[in-house]
Parts: sequence; C-alpha cells; structure tokens
Amino acid sequence: MSRFFLTTAIDYVNSRPHLGTAYEKIEADVIARYKRLCGLDTLFLMGNDEHSQNVYKSAVEQGLDPLEYCNRMEHEFVRTWRHLDVSFDDFIRTTEPRHKAGVTEIVNRIQTAGDIYEGVYEGWYCVGCEAFKQDKDLVDGKCPLHPTLEPQWIREKNYFFRLSRYQRPLLHHFAAHPGFLIPEVRRNEILRLLEGGLEDISVSRAGQSWGIPLPFDGSSVVYVWFDALINYASAVGLGGDPQKFAKWWPANLHVIGKDITRFHAVIWPAMLMSAKLPLPEHVFGHGFMTVDGQRMSKSLGTIIDPIAAADRLGVDPLRLYLTKEVAFGGDGDFSWERYDERYNVDLANNLGNLVSRVAAMAGQYRTGRLAPSGSAGKLAAIGDEAAVSYRHSMDRFALHEGAAAAYRLIDATNEFIAETAPWKLAKDPSAADRLTQALFDAAEAIRLAAVMLSPIMPSSSAEILRRVGGATEHPRLDVDGRWRNDGERVLAQLGPLWPRTETGVGSRLQSSPPGVARKPKEQRAVSDNPTTPPVQPAAPAPAAPAAAAPPAAASERISIEDFMKVELRVAKVLAAERVPKSSRLLKLSVDVGTEHRTLVAGIAEAYEPEALVGRSVVIVFNLKPAKLMGLESNGMVLAASPEGGKPIVVGFETPPEPGTRVR
Repeated sequence: MSRFFLTTAIDYVNSRPHLGTAYEKIEADVIARYKRLCGLDTLFLMGNDEHSQNVYKSAVEQGLDPLEYCNRMEHEFVRTWRHLDVSFDDFIRTTEPRHKAGVTEIVNRIQTAGDIYEGVYEGWYCVGCEAFKQDKDLVDGKCPLHPTLEPQWIREKNYFFRLSRYQRPLLHHFAAHPGFLIPEVRRNEILRLLEGGLEDISVSRAGQSWGIPLPFDGSSVVYVWFDALINYASAVGLGGDPQKFAKWWPANLHVIGKDITRFHAVIWPAMLMSAKLPLPEHVFGHGFMTVDGQRMSKSLGTIIDPIAAADRLGVDPLRLYLTKEVAFGGDGDFSWERYDERYNVDLANNLGNLVSRVAAMAGQYRTGRLAPSGSAGKLAAIGDEAAVSYRHSMDRFALHEGAAAAYRLIDATNEFIAETAPWKLAKDPSAADRLTQALFDAAEAIRLAAVMLSPIMPSSSAEILRRVGGATEHPRLDVDGRWRNDGERVLAQLGPLWPRTETGVGSRLQSSPPGVARKPKEQRAVSDNPTTPPVQPAAPAPAAPAAAAPPAAASERISIEDFMKVELRVAKVLAAERVPKSSRLLKLSVDVGTEHRTLVAGIAEAYEPEALVGRSVVIVFNLKPAKLMGLESNGMVLAASPEGGKPIVVGFETPPEPGTRVR
C-alpha cells in the first residue's frame, strides 16, 4: 500500500494540553515522519473533541458562548502542536459541518441495519470521563480515573446501539487479525472483556442542545463518545466526499491512550461493522506519562506545560527524551533531573561532541573536504546492521528501539575513532589514505544516524546533515538510509549543537516545579535557530581523580573485607579535555550507568583526549571527592604505571555495560 493514514485521539478542550497529551502527539508524529521517510503518501490527522458537557461547562464558567470558547482553545492546541514541530496534515473539530455530515451518515447506516432502538438507561455516569460505567468499572464505588468525583446515578430515555450483537464478530476479527490491537497487553485486556460478553450502549443524550442532533429525533443529541469516534472517518470525506473517502479509508493506525482502548477496539469497530464500513488496520494503545512517579493531575500539581518543557532545552531534546526513554506502549515517567541528565549524556556529550570532533578533524587534516580513498571499514557493516534493525523496529512501532538502533551506530562511531586514532595517523605520511577513509567513514556513520533520527529530531537532524555534508531536501530511506562510500563531503565546523547544562554529578540542580522552565545560562539549542551557532558552553561539572597505586609489600597486604570496601565499576568516557595549566591532568566526563561524572586523571602525558572518548575504563566508584587544580573529582581511573614509563589505562577486550561492577 503506497499510502498511510494515521490519527491520534482528539482532545477535550476543557483545559490546555499537558505533557501527557503531547507525548501521544509527538510519538504519532515520529511515526508519520517515518512513513514519509519511507516514501509513503501520508495523512496525519489530529483534532479537538468539542461536544463534551465539560467543555460546555467551562465555557459557561468563563461567560463565553461554547463555540467562541472552542475557537480560543483550538488556537491554544494548534499553537502547542506547532511549537513541538508536530507535522499534522489535517486538524478536525467536531463542531465542523464535515464532521456533522459524517456523524449523520454513520448513524443513519446503523439505524438502517436495525442496530439502534429506544430504551431507558439507568446506572452510573462519570462526569469526568463523560461515560457510562458498570459496577465492575468502579473501584470502591468511584471511577479509577477520577477518584475525587462521585459517579452520578442517572435514569433517562436514550437510544441504544446493539453492541451485544457484535461480540462474536469482534472475537472473529481479533482472531483473524492478531495485529489489530497492539501492544499485546492491550489485546489481552480487550479479549478478556469480549469473552465476558458485551452490553448495549447509549448513543444519545436527551434534553441537551450542545451536540449533533440525532437525524431521526431532533430532541436528542448524539452521545459525545459516539460522536467523537466518527471524526476519523468524517475527516476523510465520509458523508461528503466519496472520492477522498475511497482513497484514505480505512485508517492504517489509530494512536490512543490505554484508558480509551475499549472505545476504539470494541465500540468503534462494532459501529463500523454495523455501518458496513472497513475496520482500521491497527489500534495502538500507549501507556500513561507520569511525573516523578505520579500521574499528571491538576490537584496534585503535577501538570507540566509541554511548551515550558521544550523551551527548557529545545524542542528536539524533548522529542528524543520522550521517544528514546519511554518504551512505546508502556507507561513512562518524566523528571526534570532525568531529562537534564539524558540531554547531557545523549546529546551534549555523545552525539553533539561526535559531530564537532569529526568536523574539527576533517578541517584540521583535510581542509574540511572528504572523499573515500578506499574500501569502507568495519563501521560500514555496523551501519548496515543498525539500519536494518531501525527499519524493523519502526515498522513495528517500537520507536524506542528505533532510536536505540541509531544510537548504537553513534556509540560505535565513537569507539571507531578511539581505535583508529586519526590524530596518530595524521603524523604518518604513509597513512594518508587510511586517515582520509577513517574520517570519511565517521562522517558517513553520522550521516546515516542523522537520517534515522530525522523523524525524532527533524530540525537537529537536518542541521547535522548540513554539517557533515549529507544534506538533502527530502531524504528517502531506500536511498539515504543505506551506507554510501561515494561522493565528496564538505564538513562545516560550527559551534556546539547542544551546550552542556549546568546539571551533573557534583552540581545537580533541584527539579524545577511543574510547568516551570529552567534554561542554562546563555544556552541555545539547534532546533531553536539552526543557522545561528550556540554560544560556547561552560565546562561540565567535575567528578574524580586517577592514578596508579604502588605495589604493596607482603606485610602490608589487606584482607578481603578491606578490599571489598573498594567499589570498582566500568565507566565509558564520553568527553575528554586537558586541564588548563597542567601537563599531566585530563578532565574526563564518564557514564557509569546510573549517572555521569567528571573525573580528573593524571594521564595526559600518555593519552590525547580524543583517544579516550568512547573507551571503557575502570574507576574507583566510591572514592571521596578530591580537589585537583580547582576541579572536584569524584572517582579515580585505574592505570598501570610501569617503572619509568607512562601510565596505561586499564581496559577491556570486550567492554561490559557502563556501571558493571568489577570484582
């Protein structure tokens, strides 16, 4: 199929969007951008749900006409999504004439099928969800999603949809289409619900004017949930544009929250079956976003403004954090401290530093121009493997695994530079071709990683491609997502893409209050203004010394108990630089698995800073901080010190993961 139609849940507009809402939209945008990267004609739909009684109540409380209130809220939502670089193609509102036409069409079809009848509803109703609840849906007599609200017991004349008629057809559909509802945990939940039987549901509310009138009874309006689900079809022409509807329906993917899975995986497909319309290919129920372990809630003060979160470090760093750190489909947690840490580790110290180093070496050794001088090295095989893994992950909507595949290539490139040591090759005239090819391979690996990250970090990836000479107006995965060992690359040396923040070991800042942005001084991110180089960052916060211990005499041997007090761990060097006014000290930023630290090590006489980046070393993890040349060092790098020779850092043939205990 050469086209892809995906949607997100449409949002109630009784309050402004928060980070949990934004998470869904950003992840759906990553999917949409990936499908475009694959060359598919892609339609990405978002929108607002405006016929809610809570929306009506909010408008009345503000002294506004409901439609005027909805107009204002549309501006707020669209402003947020555009700020987060969400590339939606269409934005539907349920007060639009095209939506009314689609609702009328489906309701008439369902009535013609004999699946609507008049009756009386008596039972619980959650005002927060605007949904009818059965006793089994309540916990201690309250809706689990709105535990502070008392469910209302209501009795009213309604029209009902014969949902119970579609229990068996739905079970058959789930059996025939195992990928209809994903991930597996959601599928299992809904299968258990279906196997337990279905009850008919209300499709109308009586005595209300805010909503779409029932086509066969103007005294009632279509129940808000029945109304809202139809937006996916009305947006592509149902009831108004048969040609457009024939092109785009059925949807390939509905991205929704796990709390509304029942509506999308049971009620919506049953409605479509009754209306004799095709069902969507996939429904993806993602998890909740929490803040420091708590669900986002106004009453708890845990609502985070997504614009404030993006402005703190940049739009693309926020998009990367939400995509890479949260397994799509599961619950995720957001904390300001973790956000800052991952920014430093993933962007400032890793990818950003890699781009700067390769561009600098290309400028220093090859005037910024690179062309292949031989066959590609082992990095090419790693790049090809990463690209295959990336495509496999993204096609399964495992977005976090797609990001991880790109970062495996980035990590491998850092290790490749440490192994090939271009600064050493530059001193050997006979190694000129090897130096050129090594730098070309590193630049090509960065280019390929940037293409893979482009759906996640669109602005930053475009800037990286410009800096490594791989820019193209409309990248295509089948062409640009493969390793290339051809052509000339002109690399640009500019300022840092992502200046380090002031957070880190030894100088961690307290978490900002929810919704409050805290930017480092004089910091700009590439996604804010990709044509203006950011200012140079301050040095990262310090963390630990390094030296080799002299051998102990037999009489001075210690017990195993004493030795076990020393905690040795594997650390990966993320960045290295010389300490000013010292001929023997290097300042190292290292990843120790749970955090990153800055160590001061006395190994400058033996190692160039660039040679250490990407290398795994052993550090004394639980050493008390020490001051060296005014820098606080929080650990010690282990090195052997031959008599009369230079120190040799302890390393590994096959490095374990950072943070692994050395015993």
